[in-house]
Amino acid sequence: MTPLLFSPITVKSMELRNRVVVSPMAQYAAINGVVNDWHFAHLHRFAISGAGLICVEATKVERRGMGTVGDTGLWNDAQEAAMAQLVTRLKPFGAKLAVQINHAGRKAGTLKPWEGWGPLDRSQPLVDGGEHWDVMGPSPVPYREGWPVPREMTTADIDDVISAWSASARRADRAGFDALEIHAAHGYLIHQFLSEAANRRTDAYGGNLTARMRFGREVIEAVRYVWPEEKPLFMRISARDEAGWTLDQSVEFARMAGQLGVDVIDCSSGGIAPKNLTAFEDESRPGYQVPYAREIREKTGLPTVAVGLIREARHAEEILQAGDADLIAIGREMLYNPAWTLHAAGELGVENRFEMVPPNHRHFLSRRDAVPREKLAK
Repeated sequence: MTPLLFSPITVKSMELRNRVVVSPMAQYAAINGVVNDWHFAHLHRFAISGAGLICVEATKVERRGMGTVGDTGLWNDAQEAAMAQLVTRLKPFGAKLAVQINHAGRKAGTLKPWEGWGPLDRSQPLVDGGEHWDVMGPSPVPYREGWPVPREMTTADIDDVISAWSASARRADRAGFDALEIHAAHGYLIHQFLSEAANRRTDAYGGNLTARMRFGREVIEAVRYVWPEEKPLFMRISARDEAGWTLDQSVEFARMAGQLGVDVIDCSSGGIAPKNLTAFEDESRPGYQVPYAREIREKTGLPTVAVGLIREARHAEEILQAGDADLIAIGREMLYNPAWTLHAAGELGVENRFEMVPPNHRHFLSRRDAVPREKLAK
């Protein structure tokens, strides 16, 4: 039998050759939001090694949504043209392509992680030659001590940002992406509106859970209106966080999202606040987020993506066989081993696994297994 990990799956009009998803991984390498050769080289490795779906990193819908000056963007023509070229160059290798769109909200305007991951010094010029951007959020509550106090978004700001999400979705479609993911996790803007820790509003966008979900609902509605019906729409959520957002609330949010046209829920966690060391005591356990994917899948009927410390092929297969998720997302392990998909196929005994790779590699890899291992051992 073909392992489930290497069985095709169809979501709307998108047929994936297997269930391996390359997680969106921020590279902080864009120039004025424009992807470049680094991004092609980074993603190309996964495409030629057989991944089913590759998701381009969190791409900002407007300049005010940028976490750092190295973020990718999709709010102008130059960014769209570069994304279209990226899609054109990667598609021939068999993987389907998605892009995750995002807005940093109160977490905007920061240094790159290896530069200290704190707020930018706003008295100093930016390396991209542009101006510092406005930091805003649902309420004037900073992410952490010493970070900028965000300006509370007006209803006009909310309308503008929702329009920016819609415009980016249109650009993603024109660029040729097969799928789109809304980033509603990790303490970014949609998550900020969901969380009572970041959202202290008393208007229609704050207060009870229904009101706090309103911003996310309007983003989904705006994106789904312009994103082609036949193309799948994913949404990444933090199923639990450090500041009180619960799995039950995520089930309710995911259920609403499904009714609005979200097709797949990508189940992550955390990010709304500086880590409480006791909040996720199981974070070092492989697959610690899988129970979230299982719960949301069971209670909403929506397909889910399991992500987080899934490193071994057999573990990924067990998750699928148990019905805990429909897709497996691999991130840092892909950076460590860009041929993870091909190696996983070998570990699971997939016949003709080299059919996943281009003929330039296929011919020589097929000869690799021609000599029995026992002979090599001698």
